[in-house]
Amino acid sequence: MEALIATTGDTIVQSNDTALTTLHALFDCAVQSVSAESAMPRILPEPAHGRLVVVAVGKAAADMMRVARMRARKPVDGLIVTRYGHAPEGLDWPGIELIEAGHPYPDENSLRGAERALEIAHSLHAGDHLLLLLSGGGSALLAAPVEGLSLADKQATTKLLLRSGATISEINCVRKHLSRIKGGRLAVAAGAAQVTTWIISDVPGDDPSFVSSGPTVPDLTSLQMARDIIAKYRIDAPKSVTRALADPANETPAADSLGLAGGDIRVIARARDALSAVATRGTELGFTVSSLGDQLQAEARHLGASHAALARRLAGDGKKRLILSGGETTVTVVNPKGRGGRNMEYALGLAIALDGAPGIWALACDTDGIDGTEDAAGAVVGPDTLARARALGLDPAKHLAENNAYLFFKALGDLVMTGPTGTNVNDFRAVLIEGQP
Repeated sequence: MEALIATTGDTIVQSNDTALTTLHALFDCAVQSVSAESAMPRILPEPAHGRLVVVAVGKAAADMMRVARMRARKPVDGLIVTRYGHAPEGLDWPGIELIEAGHPYPDENSLRGAERALEIAHSLHAGDHLLLLLSGGGSALLAAPVEGLSLADKQATTKLLLRSGATISEINCVRKHLSRIKGGRLAVAAGAAQVTTWIISDVPGDDPSFVSSGPTVPDLTSLQMARDIIAKYRIDAPKSVTRALADPANETPAADSLGLAGGDIRVIARARDALSAVATRGTELGFTVSSLGDQLQAEARHLGASHAALARRLAGDGKKRLILSGGETTVTVVNPKGRGGRNMEYALGLAIALDGAPGIWALACDTDGIDGTEDAAGAVVGPDTLARARALGLDPAKHLAENNAYLFFKALGDLVMTGPTGTNVNDFRAVLIEGQP
């Protein structure tokens, strides 16, 4: 199975398997449809008086800033804060500062990125305009712990939350109440300046307040909700975190304090845009397309098993079919040393449940090109996945139980390797049923 291939635009890379070739091309279609180039407005805000400053944060930050510079009528000053390896090598744009930081866990550069963003906001005056280009990943990339909280406390709490099975909205609710920049606080720091926020959304439901924990967006969660989430998942958080979540001073700012009544908060790309583009492409290729939506948040392996059952059922009518879905699944980590990601766990759960069913193929990838903490976007599955694994002495169920889906698919050569894509609307999953000739 030739899985280590990539696609560009409308070009389909040759493969030994037509189904795999199609799946790779469809993933490329999904990514291209939500790229900064496709999604960014053609005209940037132009203040009548004062400065336009652009701050780009998230996994798509470098590409969003590139497009902003290209479309601006005047030279742009600003800041990029992105994940290591997600900016072009040797990036040196006049007036643009670049900070690469840790993800999914914050590091010292995350502290530096947050402080620089706050400094820029504080430097603005009435008549100035802050354009925030926001994409997923910013919750870790911008770390400004509240008083009494250390970076180590934030790192420990983030790890516990990410391993607990909590949804991204729940995780970001807690993060907002432990931060001096999240939950609208960056907008407060901008004072009388106008703030515009353009968002590539990576959260199910596309609530802008949860994308990168909404630095410039009013927050409707509360300290009590954050405490309830810690209790719900039995998070053994550091005592400093417990104290911070009990301190009324760490409540997020009221919406009317943000000065956002006339602000522009716009989601410019989302998972459903990618699914829509792929559904159109799939129909053109002769598939009967079923979209299960862009808000799926179940445990990854369980969702994979349920989609396998659906594919088996639909395969009975002999039609060429394509089953699409998006969202952000969860993974409950039982092996801290395991290597995998949401999409790889989904794919392995699906492969086990398909049990070699003929004519059914699948791809599950993160649209940012990085699934979890590994170097793969995700993985592909085919009718021979389990047979080839067993021929290599691999135990699929054991790999899944130990959160080692990455090692499983790496051994088979079935990882999807794209590198950072420059966008991020979270998970993309496609199950292809070849049908009868």
